[in-house]
Amino acid sequence: MPETRSRRVSSQRFLPAVKFVAVALCATAFLLSGAQAAKKEKTTAAKTSVAKKAAGPVPVEVKRSAKAPRGGKVDRSEKVVRGGRNVVASIRQKNGKTVVAVQRRSVVRVETPARQSFGQLAGLHGTDDVLDLKSSVALVIDQDTHEVLFSKNDHAVLPIASLTKLMTGLLISEARLPNDELITITQDDVDTEKGSRSRLTVGTTLPRGELLHLALMSSENRAAHALGRTYPGGLATFVSIMNAKAKMLGMKDTRYVEPTGLSSRNQSSAQDLALLVNAAYSDATVRSLSTSPEYQVEVGNRVLQFNTTNRLVKSPDWEIGVQKTGYISEAGQCLVMQAKVAGRKLIMVFLDSAGKFSRIADAERVRRWVEATHASTGSPAAARSTAAYQVAG
Repeated sequence: MPETRSRRVSSQRFLPAVKFVAVALCATAFLLSGAQAAKKEKTTAAKTSVAKKAAGPVPVEVKRSAKAPRGGKVDRSEKVVRGGRNVVASIRQKNGKTVVAVQRRSVVRVETPARQSFGQLAGLHGTDDVLDLKSSVALVIDQDTHEVLFSKNDHAVLPIASLTKLMTGLLISEARLPNDELITITQDDVDTEKGSRSRLTVGTTLPRGELLHLALMSSENRAAHALGRTYPGGLATFVSIMNAKAKMLGMKDTRYVEPTGLSSRNQSSAQDLALLVNAAYSDATVRSLSTSPEYQVEVGNRVLQFNTTNRLVKSPDWEIGVQKTGYISEAGQCLVMQAKVAGRKLIMVFLDSAGKFSRIADAERVRRWVEATHASTGSPAAARSTAAYQVAG
């Protein structure tokens, strides 16, 4: 019995030491895990700092609150973050909570009013007519008899835009220059007047005949300019010949300063343009190319598709002998044509039309009117119809 008691006493003597070791191990494990977590957070913070430096500073404004709200805690600070040009978010602490307020600023866009044409500035659109045409200037003439079927401000002198190319094409065709001669588009052919684009990039080389085709059918500005630039004697000579040809045709109110029509200083009247259309109709090349619906050209390794600018060319309701369209803001929408309507060969001129498709609609109105009211030339009915449809001009 004494021996047993002594063994119990000795085991109880080491019990505090065992407890101390256990507590020490637990504390070591806890401290070790905390150190590892701190090291992980430090590494993450370092990576975030590097990312922020790479991305640049974040636009943050810190606004200090002046007063504490009643019944609440003091707002230490308010952060304002801009997320783009029109979104602003404010972040602040209130009563121990994070409050985020996002504001989207309204954007007011001010559109620049469309530039008025010369016809609008002159008040020509105030002229009424029974066909309610959107063109401020119009003229319809029987090509064979020279009978005026319809006229509206036909003596007004206005910019004619790409109708200019009809004279350009006529002169190139009449010059009988080699159609297979290669012409290269240069920087001189790039439009600096209006900044218009072209698929004929600088360095493009095409035969003269193809450039003439694109100028008359697709109203290609660089093609027309290159034709004038490479004319014998140069561009200045070509422009002087344009004006000489106009004078020869009796176009008294017409003036050209360049071969494309991009300049608003290229001006004419409906009366003069009717004379030009009549002359252009007599040239087989101009007739064929101006009424071509589409054409493909090879430029390097590419094949470019070009189309007519006058959709009436493809219409089965129309039999068009020659045509040309034009547009710059100063001239409005323009269209000249020779067409056969109700058995009559007509010359039509529409200038300064308001609206993208209005010149086409005006031509359709005139066609339907001629079909509904046409009569043999010289009859009393035709004379009355002619008198009724002449408007101030």
